[in-house]
Amino acid sequence: MLTLQSDLHGNHLLGELPAHEWQAIAPHLELVQLRTEQLLCDSGQRIHHVYFPTTAIVSLLHTMEDGGSVKIAAVGRAETRCPRAFRSNARALRIG
Repeated sequence: MLTLQSDLHGNHLLGELPAHEWQAIAPHLELVQLRTEQLLCDSGQRIHHVYFPTTAIVSLLHTMEDGGSVKIAAVGRAETRCPRAFRSNARALRIG
């Protein structure tokens, strides 16, 4: 079973936080289970949550003119910065 403290520290970004910063944000964190192919945010939607993957890979997809999609970035528990592609006009964030 997943536990908040041990599992969230499985994300390298969170795991590298100094203790005082971890203690400041920990009350605001919630451990959630995501499904494969779950859409986290679609193009044009307002972002309401920030995800720190611990056991998943989050893919950034771009929708092509023909309706197909292509993965342009992937972020897992080891990433410690936001890929440049996540700051672009990408169409969707999806669990890979």
